[in-house]
Amino acid sequence: MQIQEILKKRNGTVVDVRTREEYMSGSVPKSVNIPLQELDQRMQELKKLPQPLVLCCASGNRSGMAAQILTHQGIKAYNGGSWREVDYIQSN
Repeated sequence: MQIQEILKKRNGTVVDVRTREEYMSGSVPKSVNIPLQELDQRMQELKKLPQPLVLCCASGNRSGMAAQILTHQGIKAYNGGSWREVDYIQSN
């Protein structure tokens, strides 16, 4: 399933892996903020979220790292790139 399809159908959960400060300055509506540095500590919480997870950050670098980490944990996760791209796809 492509990321655009997931976002348009509003399947799964958008997870923003930026810091809380970055998230508070702008974010995708109804997204969940779990900073990259907290992934390991919050793995059980992540496993309970509706999957697939579409991960976003400022540019796509952190969300790419997060997608790899979560995929290795058996979570269906995709790198959605920047939060602005995810927001644009979801709202159009």
